[in-house]
Amino acid sequence: MANEQRFVDSEAIETVQLDWGTLKWMNTPETTGAAAFSAGMVVLEPGKGHERHTHPDSEEVLYVLSGEGTQTVAEDEREVSSGDMIYIPAGVEHSTVNSSWEPLRFLAMYGPPGPEAEIRDSFEATVLPPGEVPE
Repeated sequence: MANEQRFVDSEAIETVQLDWGTLKWMNTPETTGAAAFSAGMVVLEPGKGHERHTHPDSEEVLYVLSGEGTQTVAEDEREVSSGDMIYIPAGVEHSTVNSSWEPLRFLAMYGPPGPEAEIRDSFEATVLPPGEVPE
């Protein structure tokens, strides 16, 4: 059974590092026992982002905390910045790219959980233990 934590310290969570970004999945079935959705912090460095992809079985919500980027959902492309929210239906192609000189930070949520585990377990990911700072 999952931990079922109610409060999650980001320093106590592993970091997933990819060539396009750094992620901390703080609400997952494994950390909190959440069954309906997962959530985590994503940081994209200037000029970085991920290619168009889909999550066939999960909806996604992104909430931009800071920075600026270019968000594509299906054929719709928009500039996004702090305070913007993006809804991505299950199975719809999308991408996010940092279009500024500052890091782009956003909260990513999937319902139901699953894509975060696929990202973590991908061959491209390096998983850093809690407390280790990405290079």
